[in-house]
Amino acid sequence: MSATQTPQALDFECETGNYHTFCPISCVAWLYQKIEDSFFLVIGTKTCGYFLQNAMGVMIFAEPRYAMAELEEGDISAQLNDYEELKRLCLQIKRDRNPSVIVWIGTCTTEIIKMDLEGLAPKLEAEIGIPIVTARANGLDYAFTQGEDTVLAAMVHKCPKQAPMVEEEKQERNAIQKLLHFGRKQEDVEAQESEYVDHPPLVLFGSMPDPVVTNLTLELKKQGIKVSGWLPAKRYTELPVIEEGYYVAGVNPFLSRTATTLMRRRKCKLIGAPFPIGPDGTRAWIEKICSVFSIEAKGLEEREAQIWASLEDYVKLLRGKSVFFMGDNLLEISLARFLIRCGMSCPEIGIPYMDKRYQKAELDLLEKTCRDMGVPTPKIIEKPDNYNQIQRIYQLKPDLVITGMAHANPMEARGINTKWSVEFTFAQIHGFTNARDVLELATRPLRRNNNLKELGWEKLVKEEAKI
Repeated sequence: MSATQTPQALDFECETGNYHTFCPISCVAWLYQKIEDSFFLVIGTKTCGYFLQNAMGVMIFAEPRYAMAELEEGDISAQLNDYEELKRLCLQIKRDRNPSVIVWIGTCTTEIIKMDLEGLAPKLEAEIGIPIVTARANGLDYAFTQGEDTVLAAMVHKCPKQAPMVEEEKQERNAIQKLLHFGRKQEDVEAQESEYVDHPPLVLFGSMPDPVVTNLTLELKKQGIKVSGWLPAKRYTELPVIEEGYYVAGVNPFLSRTATTLMRRRKCKLIGAPFPIGPDGTRAWIEKICSVFSIEAKGLEEREAQIWASLEDYVKLLRGKSVFFMGDNLLEISLARFLIRCGMSCPEIGIPYMDKRYQKAELDLLEKTCRDMGVPTPKIIEKPDNYNQIQRIYQLKPDLVITGMAHANPMEARGINTKWSVEFTFAQIHGFTNARDVLELATRPLRRNNNLKELGWEKLVKEEAKI
């Protein structure tokens, strides 16, 4: 594209109307690890159990905190009592694990047979004395990552409200504060409190590993912003207080249902920001939060420049190359924007579902990034037709295709460089310091090919193919 040309506005299309993605019940893989005092009970058929065994079988030695409640033929023909069977299982979970919360994950089958999980849960939790969260993370969702969205939206209702403290509680809290600050100078304590600007409470939502939570919390602290809590918290008993008028900000593009629930049910104010993926996205995310609280962001330009300088060894491998997203986990817009900023072009972004309101700030940043880098804006295809996409890949010949696992091996066999999109879901990719991990994943196929060429393997493979 010549310097005089300007990129067009974003172009949206929809193809098949089908969602070609993993089942959302896979969300238990990362949620049970994040919420350490939880237990997840997936209520479905043997097919669901086989899926979980295959998708998460590698974690079997870690004694995962999830199980299957299998609906047999007797249940489907209403020969068994749903309540008694679930009560038996939950009592067994309480006896063996004693979690702080049990999360029921409803599947397609519970939808089809109209199983009243929401009606059963309050009665059962009162009887066994353990909170039960009901989430319908079934195959009717758009992408497998939205299983987390469903669970977090259900947990919003369980978040406590600030109750007025009685005198005894105030005295107890003051005593705890004194204990926490024991041995520290009064001026040090006051200095720590004065690091924060006076602003309304802010709650962040999205399941992040502990190092990422610490990282993003500290980045905001540098700007004088105090994070009142995270949803989900490390422990269910530490869920954040959420009141009307609180500000909330998401860290992942697939949490639109959680955002809607926070706004409608708890009357929170959503901060519409790009997502903190890549140095550019992280800076924009922090700047947006600062602007909402009328805080002038400090040092972000230098911080971003410092990170870009440290990424140069990866960026030079990507500069001038093209990437194609087939669509899988709803992280596509953020990843494409970051890779375009690295110097790549992106002809097409496939995405299972596009919530244009929740991702508006990210879409605006993608458009701006294309203008800044002087590359055409990608065509965004909702619910793409995989067959048509593969034909377009043959025509466009992109240097890298980010795709679901189903297509990766067949495309590699045809000489197309691929990267599993699911790897970005499980990797730590948020914040300034994790930008390197994103590029480590994106460049791996390119670095592998470069190494093979140096070893002369490409010639050997071609000769073997002739034989």
